[in-house]
Amino acid sequence: MSAQRSTPPYSRGAVLVCAALAGAATVTGFAPWYAFALPVLALIFLIVIWRRAASAYEAGLAGFAFGLGFFLAGVSWVYVSMHDYGAMPAPLAGVLTFVFCAYLALFPAFTGWAFRRLHAHSAGGALLALPALWTLTEWLRGWLFTGFPWLALGYAQVPASPLAGYLPLLGVYGATFTTAVSAALAVAGSTAVLPQLLRQPVPSKLLLILKHPAPWIFAVLWLVGAALLRIEWTQPEGAPLTVSLLQGDIPQEMKWREGAMRSTLATYQRLAAASAARLIVLPETALPLFLDEAPPDYLAQLATHARNNGGDILLGIPERIAGRGYYNSVISLGSAPPQAYRKNHLVPFGEFVPLKPLFGWFFEVADIPLLDFSRGTTTPEPLAVAGARIAVNICYEDAFGAEIIRQLPGATLLVNVSNVAWFGRSVAPRQHLQISQARALETGRYMLRATNSGMTAIIDAHGRIQAVAPEFETATVNGTAQDYGGATPYVRWGDTPVIALAVLCLIAALWLAARGTSKIRGLRIS
Repeated sequence: MSAQRSTPPYSRGAVLVCAALAGAATVTGFAPWYAFALPVLALIFLIVIWRRAASAYEAGLAGFAFGLGFFLAGVSWVYVSMHDYGAMPAPLAGVLTFVFCAYLALFPAFTGWAFRRLHAHSAGGALLALPALWTLTEWLRGWLFTGFPWLALGYAQVPASPLAGYLPLLGVYGATFTTAVSAALAVAGSTAVLPQLLRQPVPSKLLLILKHPAPWIFAVLWLVGAALLRIEWTQPEGAPLTVSLLQGDIPQEMKWREGAMRSTLATYQRLAAASAARLIVLPETALPLFLDEAPPDYLAQLATHARNNGGDILLGIPERIAGRGYYNSVISLGSAPPQAYRKNHLVPFGEFVPLKPLFGWFFEVADIPLLDFSRGTTTPEPLAVAGARIAVNICYEDAFGAEIIRQLPGATLLVNVSNVAWFGRSVAPRQHLQISQARALETGRYMLRATNSGMTAIIDAHGRIQAVAPEFETATVNGTAQDYGGATPYVRWGDTPVIALAVLCLIAALWLAARGTSKIRGLRIS
């Protein structure tokens, strides 16, 4: 194993700035830009920095700088929620946004630190560990402190990248794993081949590249992903279902004002009355009042219209139950018996305040309505409405693939209702749409999204957008959705296979490091 050059101390600041800029640029790999190759290039860049770092500490700093740039560019829309709509003072909202992004940056920081520690003993072991470390830290970020899986690298591969083919097999973390493997292979190949290329005559250069296994493994990885995209993991059931997804575009600053209530109810009644679909879906908290406060004649008119269409309406509305608190709910009205889905995975500091003795002050500085929801069951049943079996999820819940599959394979259709007006004119609604595309791919099911202000959409079982409403307009998305039966491997096994694969790779990397070798199955990596 050859010695690695360390980054000179005087360049440390420049390296950190470059890492932060690379992190910020990586956000364009996700919606609305969909430049799926960028996360691979970003990881290659990070690996080069980490290999040249003078110590594990410096590698960790570079990982932190990358993560800070990445999350400040990608999720700083939380500031809009806290300040613009939560009435939090701008300085406090800014500080909390920075602290939140800094917390998220700790995960790539740890990956960089661990990679460099392994690299000191085995360059090959470190490259083998890289996909495992990145995948495991993303998975940890997805459930620690209730989880924040937003901008997992696998989402950038949805829906057009060949690596998206791994979602029905291994879920979004499988796409993260293969993204990181691609970067590690690129570094392994270039490390072994480039020095020799400079010394070879032109006719020998191509032969040298073709003799190295890394480019071939890279090609096979991507070709297999493309082939997996062509597999029909699930099967259509019955005739297509006509659907209408309603987007009221009620301004968030007006939504909970008493004077705007009549206008809101009239908007959704008008949109629903204009639909002849069997399934009509209204957004999260479409009616900004408790179900027991809703005018009975209003609900009766909606139910009658749904029955006349031979179907049902799904309505997002807060639900209050004596002795149990209140819930963020979706209820059904129409031909089927009344049913309800109650949100389980609540948003910290948006729908509940964790550790109230420590964070109770948040109630005082934030003006967020209904800040203390109760949790629904962790084992919900699909709603049997409009001839379909629907797995409902509310807003943030569809970011958690392992939780969505709890209602599968029984459910034939996915429905997400959201109020993304909380995030204003940011990239958040489009990022959320891409997350919904990932859930459709993982489950082999159509996903119907009804939102207050965008992106209301019909997504097919391959994660492709069939129809979408423009943002910040009152609109209805009309179309058809196909019920699907059967189960993808991800529905059957969840995240267990990819986590097990990552753990095995990490164990193998530790073994190589303990032996002090850079050799991986006959391949020496310096």
